[in-house]
Amino acid sequence: MPTLRRQVAAATAVLALSLTAGAVAIPAVAAPRQAEKTATATGYGGAVSTVDADASAAAIGVLRRGGNAADAAVAAAATLGVTEPYSAGIGGGGYFVFYDAKSGEVQTIDGRETAPATMPTNAFINAATNKPYSFAELVSSGVSVGVPGSLATWERALKRWGTLELGDALQPAIDVARDGFIVDDTFRQQTLDNKVRFSAYTPTRSLFLPGGDAPAVGSVFRNPDLAATYRLIAAEGTDAFYSGPLAEEMASTVQAPPKDPAWVPPAGAPATSIPAFPGYLTTADLAGYTTLDQDPTHVEYRGYDVYGMAPSSSGGTTVGEALNILEPFNLADMPTAAALHHYLEATALAFADRGKYVGDPALVDVPTGILTDPLFGKARACNINPATAAAKPVAAGDVSKYGDTCPVAPEAAARGTDTENISTTNMTVADKWGNVVEYTLTIEQTGGSGIVVPGRGFLLNNELTDFSYDSTNPKDPNRVEPGKRPRSSMSPTIILKDDEPFLALGSPGGSTIITTVLQTILNRLDLGMNVSAAIAAPRASQRNTATVTAEPGFISAYGSALAPYGHKLVPAGDAFTSAAEIGAATAIEFGRHGRMVAAAEPVRRGGGSAMVVRPAP
Repeated sequence: MPTLRRQVAAATAVLALSLTAGAVAIPAVAAPRQAEKTATATGYGGAVSTVDADASAAAIGVLRRGGNAADAAVAAAATLGVTEPYSAGIGGGGYFVFYDAKSGEVQTIDGRETAPATMPTNAFINAATNKPYSFAELVSSGVSVGVPGSLATWERALKRWGTLELGDALQPAIDVARDGFIVDDTFRQQTLDNKVRFSAYTPTRSLFLPGGDAPAVGSVFRNPDLAATYRLIAAEGTDAFYSGPLAEEMASTVQAPPKDPAWVPPAGAPATSIPAFPGYLTTADLAGYTTLDQDPTHVEYRGYDVYGMAPSSSGGTTVGEALNILEPFNLADMPTAAALHHYLEATALAFADRGKYVGDPALVDVPTGILTDPLFGKARACNINPATAAAKPVAAGDVSKYGDTCPVAPEAAARGTDTENISTTNMTVADKWGNVVEYTLTIEQTGGSGIVVPGRGFLLNNELTDFSYDSTNPKDPNRVEPGKRPRSSMSPTIILKDDEPFLALGSPGGSTIITTVLQTILNRLDLGMNVSAAIAAPRASQRNTATVTAEPGFISAYGSALAPYGHKLVPAGDAFTSAAEIGAATAIEFGRHGRMVAAAEPVRRGGGSAMVVRPAP
């Protein structure tokens, strides 16, 4: 059922076509789209939470027509590729976690991007200096583009659990791409944040900077090229993406990025801005891409069963280990500052082990079982001083020697800069039969590589910047290697109580995804918040660094109380975004008699969109 936003967009588009034929952004007479968003919805028959009203509406429409959670999730994901193109789309990848109500099991799909088969281990090293290139040099380039996995994930999810054909699941997204959506403040600001690099690539500039500026708030943005691409895939299947002319175009775009030869850096930008390094993606890489079916990670916490994504994601192991570290402590009876101190210390310890041990298990021996073992967590918990924060970075634990006491000789912590970026998107979907989807998908940086495939309407990812840049250490589990999946922090999580779904949640946010999911769990299970409050609460992220990244609201609320522990809080935000926010979570909590509470962000990233099939009276 179309949303008001879609109806207004379609009506305005019809009027505008007679006045401005061929325009991409046209004036609208409606309010910006966030007016249609509701952060919390309670009801029955199915539920969805995403960052976007059109994506949530697409999922709810599928559920109301008899589709299940997998069908609805794919419809929402494809729609996010239209309305949230800087965070998701067929040019990227992600992780899909599914609770199957019939079997009572949690299962997952690894749809992470992979490095091309010919990518050398020194791909990020400047031969002239023998030092790694900077993130700013690599992000907007072909060398950062991995083999996309999102479309293959959608196909696999529908085949394993869905009832719809892929073409049917794509139809809501085709409609939105054709008719348009109303531009809000977030879309405009994200476009402006990327204006310099978008302007360097001719097809990107044409699509997202019509007339040289970001689309105005309240205008209708249409993407007919993406609508045509989706129609092609709907008609011919995923082979139309992973082989044939489209695959050839993707490969040639990566190998010869379409940078405007007349482009010059704006005043104040370094002369090396947007070097547009060529990448290694080939048609053979695309034809050979496969998703992976794998078991989830699992830990028990306070009587709940917590399931997450196993490596190549580090989300499941790191969230799980942190929960095991916190299990011996009664956070509920502590003052809030003391509980937060334990949370920050636990994440530092878990991140030390993440950096030391986690990579693509196809090429790295990842000790997943040990990292999620409660005995290992209990041993690591001995390193928490209840009164004082440890000096950071802390050392990684020794997975070869552990028990119910602290390890005597921990190994050195892995070194290196965390380059995983913040822009991703997440969704939570449930149906009337009790199936649940938690799905995190991404193109990595806000705007991915900044490269639109000419005439196809979608951005390519820059996921390979999630690898460690310095490839000189062969023991680094996240070094660049051909065919490898870069380590991710995506943490789609499903929690069961007495073998039934209790809570499903996830978030974008780069490496802060892990802390966002963990803090939300603690807010709900330990600190007594309801699910909506648990999401809305201010956040902080300790990732084994000397300072703690925190939202302004967290600093205001807890900075003074945490100072005596030795925690140094610094505001969130970076050079690539104007927002001082951490994450943009979605969740569904499950109650008795089929009651569901869908919760989204009330403010972050412009607010999210929670919907239910039948609202509670």
